[in-house]
Amino acid sequence: MANARFFSWQSLVGCAVLFAFLGGAPMLVSAQSVDEAVTFTKDIAPIFQEKCEACHREGSMAPMSLVNFRETRPWARSIKAAVAAREMPPWHLDKTVGIQEFKNDRSLTDDQINTIVRWVDSGAPMGDPVDMPNPMTWPEGETWNFEELFGPPNLIIKSPAYKMAARAQDAWYKPVVETGLTEPRWVRAIEIRPSTPKGRRIMHHALARLQQEEPELEETATDPDDVGPGLFMEWAVGKQGEITRPDSGKLMLPGSKIVWDIHYHAVGEEITDSAELAIYFHPKGYEPKHRQVLHLMHGIEGGSRGLDIPPNTVSVHQGFFPLKKAGRVENFQPHMHLRGKAMSMEALLPTGERRMLSHVNDYQFDWHNNYVYADHVAPLLPKGTLLRITAWHDNTSANRDNPDPSQWVGWGDRTVDEMAHAWVNVTYMSDEDLESEIAQREASRLELTDEQ
Repeated sequence: MANARFFSWQSLVGCAVLFAFLGGAPMLVSAQSVDEAVTFTKDIAPIFQEKCEACHREGSMAPMSLVNFRETRPWARSIKAAVAAREMPPWHLDKTVGIQEFKNDRSLTDDQINTIVRWVDSGAPMGDPVDMPNPMTWPEGETWNFEELFGPPNLIIKSPAYKMAARAQDAWYKPVVETGLTEPRWVRAIEIRPSTPKGRRIMHHALARLQQEEPELEETATDPDDVGPGLFMEWAVGKQGEITRPDSGKLMLPGSKIVWDIHYHAVGEEITDSAELAIYFHPKGYEPKHRQVLHLMHGIEGGSRGLDIPPNTVSVHQGFFPLKKAGRVENFQPHMHLRGKAMSMEALLPTGERRMLSHVNDYQFDWHNNYVYADHVAPLLPKGTLLRITAWHDNTSANRDNPDPSQWVGWGDRTVDEMAHAWVNVTYMSDEDLESEIAQREASRLELTDEQ
C-alpha cells in the first residue's frame, strides 16, 4: 500500500512508452542546428547525474535506470510529463515561503525543467558521444555511502533477521541490541539500510532509538516518548543517512542499546532481512562543542492520541515543541500517512516574532523527504522559542490515496491509520554560543554583500 502511487506512476509510464512505439504521435527531430539543439550527452546527462541517478540506476530503488541514452530514450515522454508536473524528482517543499537553501536539494530548477522539455520536444536526440560526462561513481555491494568521506564505519549494529511471509499483515519488529560500547564515544555520521536488496521491498521504514541513562536530558524533552537522547536515526525511502555539522555530534555511552522499530509489509514473496546501522565516530578524545538530538515533534495538541479526523473532511491539527535551551534547527522531515496533505514548521520567538521555517504543500507518503538546511540558513533560535508543527489531513474522496473517506481516522502504526509529527534535529548550545553564531553569520553576510 505504501508504494501504490509509485507503481501506478510506473504503469502509466509503461503505457505511454507502449503508445509511442505502437503508433502514437512520432517524436520529430527539431529543425534546429546540431550546435543549438538540446542533446542527451551535452545537456540532459549532467542533470540526471546530479538529480536523478541516486535512485535511477541499476540496483537502486527506481523502476528504470537513466544512466545512459539507451536506457533513457524509451522513457522520454514520460520523463517530460513527470518533471513538468514537478512529480519527479520528489521534492514537495513549497518554494514560495520559508527557507529555500538546503544541503540535499534534489529538486529541478526552472531552467533544468525547460531543458528537459525542450530535449523531448525536439525528438530526444542523443548528441555527440564526446560530450557525455564521465560516469558517476556510486557505492556498490557492501560499500556504505559515507565511506568515501570517513572510511569504513567504526561500528555496525545489525537487527536480528526477520522472516516476512509472502502474504501477511504488516509487522512492527522491535528487537533490542547491545551496542557493545565500553567507553563514551561521539558520533559524527550514521547510516541505516536493509541488509539485502530484497529487503528494500519489505522494509517500509526502520527506527533506531538510542537507549541509555541520562536524566539530565529530560530538560530538553517535552513528551514521554521523547525522554533521553532521542531517536538515533530513521531509515525510509528517500533518506539513508545523516552527518552532523562541524563541532557537533551525538553521544553514545557505555552499556547503551539500540531499540529497533522496523515496519515490514508483505510483497507476495517470502523474504528474510535485517536492518544495518553504520556508525562513524569522531576520533577518540575529541569532544564536540555541541550535542545534537533528533526529536519527534508532534503536530497534534496533547500528543499522538489527540489525532481525530472525521469522515469526509479536511482537518487541521497543531502541536508545539518548546526549546528549553538555545539551539540550531538542522532539518525538517514531515511524517504522515495516506491522508496526509501538508505540514509546516514555524518558530514563535519569545519576542512575539513568527518565522515560517518550512512548508510542505503536497505531502507524499511514498517519499520520506528530509529537508536539511544549508549551514548559513539553519535557524538559530533562543531558549523559549516555540516550534509550531501544523498538519493537514485530507480524508475526502478528492484524495486519490485515501483508502476509505467514510472512515473516522485516528492515530496508529498501520498505513490505514494516521500520524502527524516531524523528525527534527536540534543542536543545543549555550546562550553565549548562540549569540556568537548569530554574529558570525551576520559578519559573513555583510562580507558577501560588500564583495557583490
